[in-house]
Amino acid sequence: MIITRSPLRISLGGGGTDLPSYYREHGGFLVAGALDKYVYLTLHRTFVPDLIVKYSKLERVATADQLEHPIIREAFGLLKMDGRSLELTSMADIPGGTGLGSSGSFTTALLKLLHTAKKNLISPAELAEQACHIEIDRLGEPIGKQDQYIAAVGGITAFTFHKDGRVDYRPAKISEEALFNLEDNLLLFFTGYSRSASGILKDQNDKSKANDQAMLDNLHFTKDLGYQSLSALESDNLEEFARLMDVHWQRKKVRSSGMSNQPINDWYDHAMAHGALGGKLIGAGGGGFLMFYAADKKMLRRAMREKGLQEVRFRFDFEGTKVVAQN
Repeated sequence: MIITRSPLRISLGGGGTDLPSYYREHGGFLVAGALDKYVYLTLHRTFVPDLIVKYSKLERVATADQLEHPIIREAFGLLKMDGRSLELTSMADIPGGTGLGSSGSFTTALLKLLHTAKKNLISPAELAEQACHIEIDRLGEPIGKQDQYIAAVGGITAFTFHKDGRVDYRPAKISEEALFNLEDNLLLFFTGYSRSASGILKDQNDKSKANDQAMLDNLHFTKDLGYQSLSALESDNLEEFARLMDVHWQRKKVRSSGMSNQPINDWYDHAMAHGALGGKLIGAGGGGFLMFYAADKKMLRRAMREKGLQEVRFRFDFEGTKVVAQN
C-alpha cells in the first residue's frame, strides 16, 4: 500500500494573476501558504482484475480510460497506466468546493501516488507542472497554477508566473516570531457555502482574453498587492498585511458578480467591527472560507460563533506533497 498526502492552501496576496489568460500577456505574481489540512490518497494491489476507485462515488471499471472521474482518468493516461488490479481511495480533512485549492491538492497527491507506484522520482516543480497540464491543458479548466504549485512545494511561498509559462518560486523570508504571530492571528471561518471555482473563474478568464480593461486593471492592481503583501510579511509588519487583505477583498468583489453575496458581506462587516484588522474570502469566491487577521481573537471568535460560522484552526505545512506510508 502507498499513501500520499497533499496540503490545502490559502492565498496571501496576488491571487487571480496565476491564470494563463492573464500571465501569458502580463506575467503573474502571488504569495500562498500551505495548510496542515490535507487530501489523502491510498493505492494498493488487489486480487481482482478491475480498477476500483472510491471517492464521493464508487467506480469499478476494467481499465482506467473508462473512468468517469476526469482527473483520475487523465492521470492514469498521462503515466500510461491501465489501473488493472488496483484500488484507489481518496479522503480529505476539508471537503472540496470550499476555496482551499482541493482540486490542485488532489491532483498532485494522485500523481505522486502513481509515480511512486512506478518507482519514478519526481521533483515538486515537475509534479506541479504535470498537475497543471492535466487540469488546464487536458481538461480545459479555466483555472490557474497556484493550487498545484503550493500543494507540491508547501510553506509560505512567493510565485512568479512568466509569460512563457515558466514558474519561479521561493520561500517567503518570514521571521520565526512573525510566522508564529501569523499562525496565531489568522483565523478561518467556514461560510457554509461550497461551490465550483470554474464558473467564477471562467468570467475572469473570458474577460482577460477579451482584454477587458476593467478586469485587467483589477488584476494589475491585485498583482501589485501581492508584492506589497510579501514585503509586509517579510518586514514583520502584520498589521499592514491585514490592511492589504482588506484592500484585496474590496477589489476582488468588483471582479465578478458571483464573488460574494449579502450574507458573506454581512459576516465580513461584522468581523471587521468585532476584532478583525482585515480579511477576505479565500479562493475564487462565492463561498468557502472567510479568513481574517485578528487584533482581538477572543472577540472575533465570539462574534463569528454568534453568527453560526464554524472556525477551522490550522498551522502552515512546510513539506508539500509527500508519501506518508509505503509497504
